[in-house]
Amino acid sequence: MVRLKKVAAVNVDKAKPLRVLLVEDDFASRLLLQKFLLRYGECHVAVNGEEAVAAYVSAVQGGLRYDLICMDIMMPVMDGYEAVRQMRAIEEANGIRSTYGATIIMTTAVTDMKSIILSFQGLCDAYLMKPIDLAELLQHMKDFRLVQ
Repeated sequence: MVRLKKVAAVNVDKAKPLRVLLVEDDFASRLLLQKFLLRYGECHVAVNGEEAVAAYVSAVQGGLRYDLICMDIMMPVMDGYEAVRQMRAIEEANGIRSTYGATIIMTTAVTDMKSIILSFQGLCDAYLMKPIDLAELLQHMKDFRLVQ
């Protein structure tokens, strides 16, 4: 398990349901994660990085930012590394400090150390390897104070 701790969390109001963006091109993985995440709030889905960035821009512009993003790495059109890089740039351009940006958890089958390092260099907050252990995902959500 690889993770970094944030100083602050987006969803400090525990009564407010989470806003989640699930970015996953594999149908079975997407279905499993979506079913799990819907327990905690609203869950939007993107099937590649380009869709994810478009959804993120729309959310930031609409004032309804995402609390949590679960991001696959290997996807068509735009991979997860580039999507995260663009999302963090959008936050910076909109004056969203890093500790108040979306919590991004990489959820991927890519297990080599280079990929893990690249993900954290791109400012993800945690890295979970597939098959995703839902208890571990929940623990990350608790650690980042997204849920109680």
